[in-house]
Amino acid sequence: MTTQTLDKKSTYISIGIIGMMFFIFGFVSWVNAILIPYFKIACELTNFQSYLVAFAFYISYLVMSMPSSYLLKRVGYKKGIVVGFWIMALGALLFVPAAFGRTYVIFLLGLFTLGAGLAVLQTVANLYITLIGDKERAAQRISIMGICNKGAGILAPLVFSWAILRPSDNELFKAIPLMDDVLRAAVLDDLIMRVVVPYSVMAAVLFLIGLFVRFSPLPEIENPEGAEVSAGRDSLFQFPHLVLGAIAIFLHVGTQVIAIDTIISYADSMGVTLLEAKSFPSYTLSATIVGYFLGILLIPKVLSQKRMLQICSLLGLFFAVMVCVMNQNVGWMGYDVNVSIWFLVFIGLPNALIWAGIWPLALDGLGKYAKQGSALLIMGLCGNAILPMIYGAVADKVNEQLAYWVLIPCFLYITFYAFYGHKVTSWKKI
Repeated sequence: MTTQTLDKKSTYISIGIIGMMFFIFGFVSWVNAILIPYFKIACELTNFQSYLVAFAFYISYLVMSMPSSYLLKRVGYKKGIVVGFWIMALGALLFVPAAFGRTYVIFLLGLFTLGAGLAVLQTVANLYITLIGDKERAAQRISIMGICNKGAGILAPLVFSWAILRPSDNELFKAIPLMDDVLRAAVLDDLIMRVVVPYSVMAAVLFLIGLFVRFSPLPEIENPEGAEVSAGRDSLFQFPHLVLGAIAIFLHVGTQVIAIDTIISYADSMGVTLLEAKSFPSYTLSATIVGYFLGILLIPKVLSQKRMLQICSLLGLFFAVMVCVMNQNVGWMGYDVNVSIWFLVFIGLPNALIWAGIWPLALDGLGKYAKQGSALLIMGLCGNAILPMIYGAVADKVNEQLAYWVLIPCFLYITFYAFYGHKVTSWKKI
C-alpha cells in the first residue's frame, strides 16, 4: 500500500500515527526548557554553558540532514522512522551513565543523539503529512500536527518537573552555594541522579514506539516526480528566494527556542524560583497553539498566507522590542514580575504562523529542485542551536533582559523576507 492508494480509514490511521510522532517531537524537544536551568544548577554551569543543551540537541539538524537522506534512500521511509525512534532511544539511555558520573559532556552526547534521531523523523514526517490525504487540505493537516507538537511542549516541562523536582528544592537550591565542597558534591550528585528514571522510561517508550511503527499499517511513500524547473537554473543557489528563505527559517526557529528555553532563567533573574517558573514555557507554547488555531480559522478565507506572514513578522518585532525595553512590574496569574516576561510569552503567538508562511514562499517555482530545497530549509533548523548560544553569551556579559536584543535583527530580517525577500528572483536585484 502507498500514499496514493489509501482508502479513507487508512488515511485517518496514518494521520493518527504521524500525529503521535509530532507529539513525541514536541515532548522530547521542549523538555529542554527544564533541562537547561536544571543542569545549570546540578552541573554548576554559566548561562553560556547551560545553553549547550539546545546547541547539542539542534546542531544535529545541520550535521544529520544529508546522512538522513541517504539512510531513507537505502532503507525506505517507514523503516527510516523505526531507525529514527531507536536512535532517539539510544540517546535517552546515554543519560544513565552521564548521571552516574555527573558528566556534562556525556549528557550533551545523549542530547545530540536524541536530536539525530529526531532529524531522521522530521525529514519523513513532514513529507508524509503533506502526501497523505487530499493535497488541498495539506495546510490544515500541518496546522493540526503543529497543535500536536506544541501541545506536547506544554506538557513536557510540567511532567518532567513533576518527575525530578521536590517541594523542598527551593530551599535546597538556595543552600547549595553555602555548602562545603564535599557536601555540595554529594547534593549535586543526588540532584543529577533524578534524571535516570525519566530518561530510562523515555528510552523504553521510544524503542516500543519504533517497534509499533514497524508493524503498523503506515504506508510506504512513493517519490512523486518533480516538475521541470525553469530554464537556465541548474543549482539551488540560483534561487535567491529559497536561500533567503533558509536564512529566515534559521532566524525564526532561533527566536522560537530563545522565547521558550530561556524564559525560566529570565524568571529566575526576577527572583522567581524554578518550581514557580516551570509553567512559563507552557504559557509561551499555549500562545503558539492559539496562533495555530487562528491560522486554521483565518487562512485563506480572511487573510492570505503571505499577508499573515507579514502581520506576524511585524507583531513578533513589536513584542521583541517590548521584551527589551519594558521594566514595569505587574501582578498577573499569580506572579509579580517585570511585564517584559509576558511579552516574551506573547512572541509564541506570531511565531506559530511564521514557519508556515516562509515554506511555500521559499519553495515556490523550484520544480524538480523542490526536495533539495526542502532539505536546505530543514538545515535552517540549526538556528535552534546557534542563536540560544549567542543569547547565553550576551546574558553572561550584560544581563538576561538586554540579551534579548538578539531577537530584534532576527525579526527585522523575517519582516524583510515577508515583504520583499521572497520576491527576489535574481541576486542582482538585492
